[in-house]
Order: sequence, then structure tokens, then C-alpha cells
Amino acid sequence: MEELYKEYSRLVYNYLNSLCMNSDIAEELTQETFYKAVKGINKFNNECKISTWLCKIAKNTWLDFLRKEKNQKLISIDDEKYNINILSQNSLDNLMEDKDDIIMLYKYIHTLDEATKEVFYLRLKGELSFKNIAEILGKSENWAKLIFCRGKAKLKEVIENDRKRM
Repeated sequence: MEELYKEYSRLVYNYLNSLCMNSDIAEELTQETFYKAVKGINKFNNECKISTWLCKIAKNTWLDFLRKEKNQKLISIDDEKYNINILSQNSLDNLMEDKDDIIMLYKYIHTLDEATKEVFYLRLKGELSFKNIAEILGKSENWAKLIFCRGKAKLKEVIENDRKRM
């Protein structure tokens, strides 16, 4: 199990950090994930990759955490502090260069549907490939790419509408 931890702990941590966007919580949940994996190793039946199995445990651990912390707000963003001109950027990729822009981008991502949010978090924060995202979510690689592409278009629309209201 120690070898599994060495090989997959970074992947699991990145995945959890992409969900909760809090390194301390992600570290704690990573430890909990591997604890659950050790307890349930006899349930692993080689129907999927070990990394996929661990990420499924991680996701369930995250959901359990959210249920327990239901009333606690994990992230707070002061809208006045992050008043930025997003439309001056050429693409969403350029937004990733400035910390204030990143915070605003994640605020906008949070308005998307759950599937799109999860794909974005895994891609941007978890730095996972579309293939890895597809494996984790139990979908095809093309599905992950399509959801990401549609999400980018929806984000641009949401950002433009928000800027028009300001």
C-alpha cells in the first residue's frame, strides 16, 4: 500500500484540491482516502485502473466531508476586492496568469452545472488530461472535451453578461 501511496497520492491530492480548492482540506482528505482504500482493498476488482478507483474513493470522501460541513462556507470572495476587467483578456487561458483573475474565474466556474464544474476543476486545478478526467468520471474522452468546450463558451457568455451589468 505504501507503493500505491507514493505513486498515486499526488494524483489524489490534485483531484481533491481541484474539488475543494483548499490545500489543507485536500491533504486531510487524501489521507482519509488512502485509509479507506486500505480498509477496502479487497473490494478492488480490477474492472478499472487503480487511479480511477482511488479517485472514486476520494470523491466519496469529499462528498462525505461536504455533508458533515454542510453549513460551513469553505470559500469566501469579496466581490468589491476582485473587480477586474475580464473582457480585456483574449481567452480563458490568459485569465490564469493573474491571481485576482483566477479567483474571479473560479467564481464564474462555480455558476456552471455540476458536471461542467467538475470537468473544469479537474482540468484547471487538477491539471489532468481529458483522458484522466474521462476515466475518473466514467465517461468518454470526447465527452470530457465537449463539456469543457461548451463550458468555456458558457463562461465567456456569463462573463460578458456580468460585465455589461457593471
